[in-house]
Amino acid sequence: MNHDTPLSPLPLRHLSDARCRVLTVRQLREHGVPSAETAARCRPGGPWQQLLPGVYLLHQGPPTSEERLHAALLYARHRGPTVPGQGGAQQPSVPEPMITGLAALALYGFAAAPPLLSLERIEVLVARTRRLRSSGFAQLVRGADLPLPQVVTGVPTAPVQRALADAVAGLSDASLVRRLLAEAVRGGHCEAPAVVRELSRARLLHRPHVVDAVDTLLAEGRALAEQRLYRMVRDHGLPDPFWNVDLRLPGGPHLGGVDAYWPEHGVALEIDTRAPRPTTDPMNAPYDEHREALEQLGITVVRCLPRLLRDGPEQLATVIRTALMAALEREPLAYVVVLPR
Repeated sequence: MNHDTPLSPLPLRHLSDARCRVLTVRQLREHGVPSAETAARCRPGGPWQQLLPGVYLLHQGPPTSEERLHAALLYARHRGPTVPGQGGAQQPSVPEPMITGLAALALYGFAAAPPLLSLERIEVLVARTRRLRSSGFAQLVRGADLPLPQVVTGVPTAPVQRALADAVAGLSDASLVRRLLAEAVRGGHCEAPAVVRELSRARLLHRPHVVDAVDTLLAEGRALAEQRLYRMVRDHGLPDPFWNVDLRLPGGPHLGGVDAYWPEHGVALEIDTRAPRPTTDPMNAPYDEHREALEQLGITVVRCLPRLLRDGPEQLATVIRTALMAALEREPLAYVVVLPR
C-alpha cells in the first residue's frame, strides 16, 4: 500500500478557483495524489508545474497574479518548522503569513504601485521564528511583532503602513517612495504619523530619499488635517477662531503657535501630527511644557490627532463646544497677544 495515499482521497475535479489550482504536496496527497505522481505530472509536457518548492500549479502556462499570491502564502505557511523555544519546546502559536510590500499596496489599489503581474518578487511577512528561506518569487520578510492582517480580496494582507515600510525598505527610487507615501495619506489609507512610526520602527529614517519623502508627507498630512479642521468648525456651527496664530505675553516671551484660537473664550487647539510616542518619551517634553505654560495662563488647550479629524469630527466638535462653554465659568485669563504666523 502506498503510504502517500489517504484512505479516502478527495476528488480533484472540483478544483476551479485560484486557491484550489495551487496546492502543496501535502494537500495533493490528501486528494489521493502521491508524490511520485505529482513529480510525473510536472515533467516537460505534463499538465502541471511546480511554482515554488512544495507548491504546484495544476495547469500549464503562466500563473495569474492571484495564483502567484496564493502560491507565495502557501510556501510561507507550509514549509519550514519554527525555531524551538526555551527547553526545546515549540512556540505556542505562530502568526499566519501575510502579503506585504509592493504586492500588498497593489492589492489596496495604489496607483503608484506596479501591477501584480509585473512584480518579480512577492513579499510575504512571516514570524521571525520561522526557519524558512526566500525562494523563487516568494520573498520572505521576517518580523518580531506581526500586525493583524487585513483581508483584501480574500488575501491576508499587512496593514497599509506596515506594507509601506516593507516596500520602502527595498526601494531606492526617491520618486516612487514619495508617490507611495503621498498616496497613502491622500487616499485616506492611513495618517502620516502612523507611516512615520512604521518607517522609524524599520530604521529607514536615516536614508536621505526617505527623509525627503517624509518631510513632504508630513507637510501634506498637516495641510489635509487643517482642511478637515476648517470643515469641522464650519459644518458644526462653531464660532470662527483665529487660524494659525502665535501667542505671546505683552512685552514678554513667545508662548508658541496654535492651529486655532478662540480669544474670547481662551481656548486653543493644536493638531498633533507627530509620530505616536510613549508618554515617557523625552521628545514629548517641549510639547508638554508648551501646553502647561498656556494652561497656567488660563488657556484651555485641546490637542487632537489627525485621525480624529478624519474619523470623529462630531466627537471633536463636542469637545471644543464644551471647552467654549466652560470658559464662561472660569476666572478671567491673562491677556495674551495674538499674532499671525
